[in-house]
This record gives sequence, C-alpha cells and structure tokens, in this order.
Amino acid sequence: MEVFLIRALQLILCLSLLVLLHEGGHFLFAKLFKVRVNKFSLFFDPWFTPVKFKPKGSETTYCIGWLPLGGYVQIAGMVDETQSASQLSDKIEPWEFRAKPAWQRLLIMTGGVLMNLLTAFVIYAMVLFTWGNEYVPMKNVTHGFYYNGQAQKLGFRNGDIPVSADGQPIERMELMDLYRTLSEAQQVKVLRQGKEVSIAMPEDGSDLLQMVKADPPFIALLIPNLVDSVVAGSPAAKAGIIAGDTIKAFNGVSMDTWNKFGEIRGQMDDVLIAGHAADSARLRNVTVAVAHKGATSIDTLKLSLGKDYVLGIMWNSPLKDYKTEKVVYGFFESFPAGVSYGWHVLSGYVNDLKYLFTTDGAKSVGSFGAIGSLFPKTWQWQRFWEMTAFISLMLAFMNILPIPALDGGHVFFLLVEIITRRKPSDKFMERAETIGMTLILLLMVLAIFNDFRNFVF
Repeated sequence: MEVFLIRALQLILCLSLLVLLHEGGHFLFAKLFKVRVNKFSLFFDPWFTPVKFKPKGSETTYCIGWLPLGGYVQIAGMVDETQSASQLSDKIEPWEFRAKPAWQRLLIMTGGVLMNLLTAFVIYAMVLFTWGNEYVPMKNVTHGFYYNGQAQKLGFRNGDIPVSADGQPIERMELMDLYRTLSEAQQVKVLRQGKEVSIAMPEDGSDLLQMVKADPPFIALLIPNLVDSVVAGSPAAKAGIIAGDTIKAFNGVSMDTWNKFGEIRGQMDDVLIAGHAADSARLRNVTVAVAHKGATSIDTLKLSLGKDYVLGIMWNSPLKDYKTEKVVYGFFESFPAGVSYGWHVLSGYVNDLKYLFTTDGAKSVGSFGAIGSLFPKTWQWQRFWEMTAFISLMLAFMNILPIPALDGGHVFFLLVEIITRRKPSDKFMERAETIGMTLILLLMVLAIFNDFRNFVF
C-alpha cells in the first residue's frame, strides 16, 4: 500500500505540473495576442466543478476539476471540446480566437506543445547540473551479457560484450539504447574472451518489441552465480548456503549464471500454474550443487521448499562490480547538454511508436497504471524529475499528432488554411472535434483495459 501511495503521489504531482504548464502555454499566447480566455482548468470538470474562483477584474475563471485526465483552457471564439459551433455568436468580436490571423492562432495552438518541450529540456538541464550524468562505460561491463536462444542462433554467446554496430562504437551500457541499436544494425561486433567477433544481423532488421518482450529477453546483463546474501530461516540458510558461495547446478541442470536459474524457475512456474498436486509436491524437494566460499569441492545439498517455492538466496548484482564514470556540467553547460539529451530521448520514443500498430504494441498501451509504474517505489527526486521530463516529451509529441480534438488537429487545419487561404467552417471543426474525441476515448478505453488486464493477470 505504501508503494502504491508513493507512486500515486509522484504521478499526481507530475501530471499536475505538466498540465498547468501545457495549458499555461496556450494561455500565454492567447493573452499575448489579446484573446479572451474564459476558463483555465487543472483537470476536467464534467457536470460539476469542485474548486473555482475568479479574481477581481479578471475575465478568466480558474478551476480545479475532479477528473484527472488532463486540463483545458476555454478560449473565446474557438470550437473545441468545451464549446460547440452553436454556442458561438454570429457576431465575431475582436477579442475572439476566430478573429485573429492564422499565424497567431497557430502559435496559440502550439503554445502547449512548445511549453512541454521547453519544460523537458529545462528539467533535463537542471538534472544534469545537479546530479551530473553517471553511466557505466561498455568497456567496464566485464561479465558481459546473457543472450536468449534467438540471439545465440545469430551467433551471440553468453559473456559477449557488444562494442560496435555498423561501424559505430557502443560506448555506454544503456540497455534500452542497446536494444534499439541491435534491432537496427546489420553488423555487430562483440568482444569475446579478449577478441573481436563480427556477427551478421537479419537483413530486414529485428523486431525491437519482440526482443524486449521475449522470455528470456534477447539480451540482458549477465548475473554471475554468486550468492550475495541468504534470508535467515530460509531453505537455503537451513541447508548451510552462505554469502560468497557459488551455485553450480539446480536439480541436476548446470547453472553458471543466475540468468539460467531464472529460466529454470520459469519452467517451475509453468508446472505450478497447471495446478497438479503431485507435480507441486515434487517441486518442493530440490537438489542444489554448491561451491562453498574458499572450498575447491562441490557440495550437493537437498532442500525442502515451502509453499512459496523460494530458495531464500539473493544474487550479487553485477552493477556493483562495474566502475562508473560521471560527467559534471556547469550551469551554462547544462542547457545545451539538456537539450541534446532530451532530443535523444524524444527520438528514441518516436522511433519506438511504430510498434504501437502491432498486436503486441497495442497490448502494451497503458494509462495511469502503466505510467505510475514507471516511477520508483521510493521517493527519489532525480528519478522523479527524469520521469517528469520524459512524460512532458511524451505529451508534447502525442498532442502534436494531427488528430482532431488534439492540438495537432487544430494545427493541421490551420496549416491547410494558411496554404489554401480557405478557413474551415465552424460546423466542420465541430464534426472533426467529435470524431477526434471519439478516437481518443476509444484509445483511453483500450489503455485502461490493458492496465486492468496487466494488474489482474
């Protein structure tokens, strides 16, 4: 429950900040061009508004809605989700949105996206200025990586360290970037026992989503089979296994990495899911081959597992063994670095969106549950700000898509107007808005369904 609350608070704070800034971008340009804003709302408020106030002498009512799915500014003389064509007067007033030239309306509509981009770049800059950029150089990943069967068919071997792809060096151990690089590469060079080995990748590329979702995954950090700690009172502790021991086999299956144990455990889970009592009882009794710390011989131990089928062994994270490097930025240096880093993140996100139109991609679409799970289980300011910057970039890109009801839909029709010098009618905009809202609601239903399915199953 505590983890849920921490993640929920981070998500609410993040979305509140980004919605205020996004709608503030529209508001800022509207006021700049002397367009009246009737309402500024954090979150949506269908049927009733819990909190609202209107400062003396102001033309804008400020609100806090009860439905945390975004927010809006109600701009006078504009057909959007807050007002239809029939609600607009026949007389066009000079302070209305529709009375302004197309270029001003274009800036008003892109104001939210521009603010989201600016917010992300500034946050990344301040994160780099405050904490710097700490990473693991690929050359320091001495244990290498663990590869699944598909990768091994291509020529990879456990322990290989990717050092270049299509002639471009791979300098940092950033797992998601590594996945993208491998999925797009034609030729990959790996360091194997001190020698470079060249591996040909599929000519038509690899499916990034399938590589990530594979079980076991296409590539993962290799975790040596060293015992880091043992839970007191667990089957492993009762059998005499201690920190520093090395697990050599499990139920007769050779095990030189903890990655291999993950595969064995996955097979056990498949049997347990079937629910046959005899199989469940059989799996409680296991044998483990152990090389005790400082010993040269192998000791075979018999363990009786409890109802949770857990050994009680914690593995040694390989990240502890890898020396990191840190780039420190001065205040003014951090801004171009923040823009560069933000653009890199945005490019990767946009590149990955192509998988949204696949079956597995559609299943991965999520709403608040999926986004909330991205935040850490404990409150970490650096991670919070990094996630806030990422979500700000995500909102910027999604909002600029040319879908009616989104900012990008309005931008698209404004660009058509500028090119053709013909303005769409209010009735046309209303119909387009209805279509766009329907598409967005259907996408939200899919996202919420996926959240529910992933949570329950």
